[in-house]
Amino acid sequence: MIVRDLAFRHTRSHQWALSDVSFEAKPGTISVILGPNGSGKTTLFKCLAGLWKPQSGEVSFQDRNLLALPAWKRARLLAVVPQEHEPPFPYSVAQIVLMGRAAYIGTFSSPSAQDIGMAEEAMHALGIYHLREKAYTKISGGERQLTLVARAIAQHTPILLLDEPTSHLDFRNQLAVLTKVQSITRERQLTVLCTLHDPNMALLFGDEVVVLNGGSVQTHGAPHTVITEELLASVYGVSVAILSNNGTKVITPRIKA
Repeated sequence: MIVRDLAFRHTRSHQWALSDVSFEAKPGTISVILGPNGSGKTTLFKCLAGLWKPQSGEVSFQDRNLLALPAWKRARLLAVVPQEHEPPFPYSVAQIVLMGRAAYIGTFSSPSAQDIGMAEEAMHALGIYHLREKAYTKISGGERQLTLVARAIAQHTPILLLDEPTSHLDFRNQLAVLTKVQSITRERQLTVLCTLHDPNMALLFGDEVVVLNGGSVQTHGAPHTVITEELLASVYGVSVAILSNNGTKVITPRIKA
């Protein structure tokens, strides 16, 4: 997926929320969008998903302009995992995952055997098949996120957008969700864009990093090249040290004596 010169501002605002945003996300990779609160991450995702219309720019995939497609066609190319989801009814996990097939089911039609099979396959892939009869509202936060990822996988799209999928999760569940996403990305050669708050998680799971600041791309590239002490000081205004342990980089705050 290629994002080229994307720009967006709200109709009542004189400031640009996004300005000339350009980068490329490749199949089989996770591109992490990093940036402080207010940097434009959520705005970017809403534009990519087609919820908001940018004033200029293009988002293309396999020579098709995603922004020009009707919603039902875009839903067959791009799936979204939201940051939070509160269903109005205590649907079962299986029902939530099956909702990923909505783009393929007619208005007055029922899910086919193929639709049900693809939902079950997605639950198996995410390791949550044993939860299929449980109410989505009664499972843990980590299990909910895995359910939403399974719903996106059932949608059977080549592109996944994950909006802060580890927010509100403890460390164990953060690792569980991102490990599953990484595995499926490799296995199915998906193009994945993921917003994260923690640069350490970007170092662990990202193949590419796009750093947003003030609505513009400050830098992008391989995480171990892009994420530096100087960059984090510039973007987040914090003093950190990046340590190396057996080739793995870890970000830690500098503590003044």
